[in-house]
Amino acid sequence: MEVVIDKNSGYCFGVEFAIQMAEDEMENCRELYCLGDIVHNSMEVQRLYEKGLRIIDRDQLKDLRDCKVLIRAHGEPPATYQLALENNIELIDASCPVVLKLQNRVKHAFDAGKAANAQVVIYGQVGHAEVLGLAGQTGDEAIIITTEADLDKIDFTRPVTLFSQTTKSTKGFYHIKELIEERIRQANEDSTQPEFDANDSICRQVSNREPQLAKFATEYDVIVFVSGKKSSNGKALYSVCKQHNENSYFVENETELQPGWFAGAGSVGICGATSTPMWLMQQVADYISSLDMTCV
Repeated sequence: MEVVIDKNSGYCFGVEFAIQMAEDEMENCRELYCLGDIVHNSMEVQRLYEKGLRIIDRDQLKDLRDCKVLIRAHGEPPATYQLALENNIELIDASCPVVLKLQNRVKHAFDAGKAANAQVVIYGQVGHAEVLGLAGQTGDEAIIITTEADLDKIDFTRPVTLFSQTTKSTKGFYHIKELIEERIRQANEDSTQPEFDANDSICRQVSNREPQLAKFATEYDVIVFVSGKKSSNGKALYSVCKQHNENSYFVENETELQPGWFAGAGSVGICGATSTPMWLMQQVADYISSLDMTCV
């Protein structure tokens, strides 16, 4: 049985950069704190824990003094930097450059739109670390849209500036954009329509994986998608695989594999999220290759 790992899967630049910064820093200090999981993959978090990386939440951050804390690729709101200053915490800032640029765009749009009573709307997952950082640029006044039902939060008689979490689906973003345009038309049939500025702020390194995965999924009898269960990017990319190959399966590691999935299969494709390390996909591939298919 042929087992192939997708060469386009694995860490995006932002995650790879953050992990490298953490490992470099831990060469010079015994223990390093990280605000939230450095990556949405429990296996990688455990590997880095064994090297000295300690995950903390925002409540624990308030009690820290005179130490080093890593800011992961997702970025952080201004309040985190202010707290670090007050508590003499040295921040190792591994925020993804794409996310930092988006934070600046969101802040500029919010400040520029105040005079026109404009609304900043972010298409993203409520509570997601990146979304918290983006909303923080607006003093948490941004409106977070995850589903169509959330559109009711918007006042369609006022100007709207739309952004997206960098790891959201491109298709989903443009669907939300069309719905907002329609709602604006409906709400202003007898008056001038307010300005609507839609900004496709999805990371292209992430969005390009959708068509790449769609093609990859059709080339193998069975697809095994490896990702942490908390990864929103993983859920979105897995749905692409499932759409193009019904024999697609989501696993966090090799212990979740079921030999029956591969009965009669001549080929297996291994792929993963932007938060999935290549070593973990290799581990899954090695396990599949070791299966005795005569017993299935």
